[in-house]
Amino acid sequence: MPSGNTHDRITLWTLPWIVGISYGLTRNSGLTLILSGGYLFSGLMFGPDLDIRSIQYKRWGFLKGIWIPYRMFFRHRSLFTHGPIIGTCIRVLYLFMVIAWLAILLVGIAQLFWGFPWNWHKFVLDKSYLLTHKYLKETMALLLGLELGAMSHSISDFISSRHKKRLQKKQAKTAKITQVKR
Repeated sequence: MPSGNTHDRITLWTLPWIVGISYGLTRNSGLTLILSGGYLFSGLMFGPDLDIRSIQYKRWGFLKGIWIPYRMFFRHRSLFTHGPIIGTCIRVLYLFMVIAWLAILLVGIAQLFWGFPWNWHKFVLDKSYLLTHKYLKETMALLLGLELGAMSHSISDFISSRHKKRLQKKQAKTAKITQVKR
């Protein structure tokens, strides 16, 4: 499996291709920026290796603690962390739940101290509907960028593992031939 630095290099070296292909298909610099930003964020901080003490995990700094339950719940390189689409969806939902929980907690504390009325349930339902419908293209560009960043990671893991297995088989075969000749 490639090191964190190798994954970073893959992300940075493929970013111009992502930008070029995205702009070529959409002819929209805003969507290209969102998709490319999602790709870069996913490749450097939001990728599949958040389930271990990886360079991606460490980049979260003092916020890395939010990923501890995620790390405890999912086995490394499982379908739920490295799988196409499902791994990214789980990370997005997990992060959304953590942010929502923290926001509700902070607003609840603020309401206790300052006593202002706020109906978070109505706010969440109204705003989430507005965001998903009004900014559908932008949301899809971001999710696609996040998925592409995760897939560049998972594909490089797969290729590296496959290459190592081939080398091991070749070395085992060579060792067997050497033993037979003796």
